[in-house]
Amino acid sequence: MPKPGYTGLRRVYKATIYSWQGLVATWRHESAFRQECTLTLILIPIAFLLAKDIIQVALMVSVLGIVLITELLNSAVEAVVDRISDDMHELAGRAKDQGSAAVMVSLGLVVLVWGAIILHNYVL
Repeated sequence: MPKPGYTGLRRVYKATIYSWQGLVATWRHESAFRQECTLTLILIPIAFLLAKDIIQVALMVSVLGIVLITELLNSAVEAVVDRISDDMHELAGRAKDQGSAAVMVSLGLVVLVWGAIILHNYVL
């Protein structure tokens, strides 16, 4: 049974509005997201300078996108946990820690991919 609501182009339009609102809210309320966006904007042109082909550029830029996606999801988890209660709870703490760990793993992926490409192109 389909969900009630908008269909077709109207659904796409509304989804785009909601997504934009999510980006704006994350930008306003999450300094980590602002820092990661700034770093991404700085690193994208550098990727074009360091990469030897378009596949390497795609890999370098994609892992930066993964960091932003992960931070958006982490921020969503934190917002939901904080909405439920301000009380300390083991599961709430675990959820927040796991979201943070996901961001850390995505940042590690950036280091791995960028490091491998730089090593391959300029050291080995």
